Amino acid sequence: MKQRVASGVSLIIFLAAIVIFNNTCPAALNVAISLISVLAVYEIIAALGLLKKHVLVIPSLLFSAAVPLLQLVAEPHMMHLGVLQQGFYFLYTVVIFSALILYHQFITFREVGVIYSMSLMIPTALQTIISLRTVGGKHGMFYVIIAIFSAWIADTGAYFAGSRFGKHKLCPNISPKKTVEGVIGGFLLNIVAMIVFGYIFHVVYYAYSVNVSYLSLFLIGFFGTIMSILGDLSFSLIKRSCHIKDFGELIPGHGGILDRFDSVIFEAPFVYLFVHFMPIVIH
Repeated sequence: MKQRVASGVSLIIFLAAIVIFNNTCPAALNVAISLISVLAVYEIIAALGLLKKHVLVIPSLLFSAAVPLLQLVAEPHMMHLGVLQQGFYFLYTVVIFSALILYHQFITFREVGVIYSMSLMIPTALQTIISLRTVGGKHGMFYVIIAIFSAWIADTGAYFAGSRFGKHKLCPNISPKKTVEGVIGGFLLNIVAMIVFGYIFHVVYYAYSVNVSYLSLFLIGFFGTIMSILGDLSFSLIKRSCHIKDFGELIPGHGGILDRFDSVIFEAPFVYLFVHFMPIVIH
């Protein structure tokens, strides 16, 4: 428990540093997401036992690193980010399937399909955290905080409520420790936390000078918990099929990067899409 709490605090401090220095070093968020994407893709490839497939692994890790950094390349050169992204997706696809053709005696389409899909999904999903900063404008880092913490807080609420009150198993064949009581705890804590975050931002930090939609925060807390559970269960199923407990040991008490960011992979794109229709900060 102490390791879990200490690691959690360390992650929060790391995120806080990125938020605080966003104005002076905005590239820090891009670099952090790039590093997380690479580690996450590496962990899932390792879990699948495919690290020796170098012709697939190396392009996949390079692609995972590049996606969150494309904005840094596009803006100074006045390039359209969407075109640059599509170009990288196309290049990665060509490289991966060329490798399949050239090395078909050593790699299978199933291996290509798994690595290709994970290498597309993980960095693309996490890249929406960077896009949220853009959508939120001068309040973009508040949007980033909401997207990340709505996933983590739902997970935290579920963990502690399940540990204390859990009796009814949620999905015993996928994740034996998850309970219905834990899910309820996740919903309650996440909704309350989102409202509190909004209050701190609205009243304490900006002293009513900006308007915040508490309805948006309530809905993010509610539906975000569902997304968090979906992400958690999806990657738990992958771990179960790979016969492993955690994706790694990088974060003591939590496991690997994927064990901490599995829910964010589903949560961040949801928040990104949601705020286009119901912004958190109302102008």
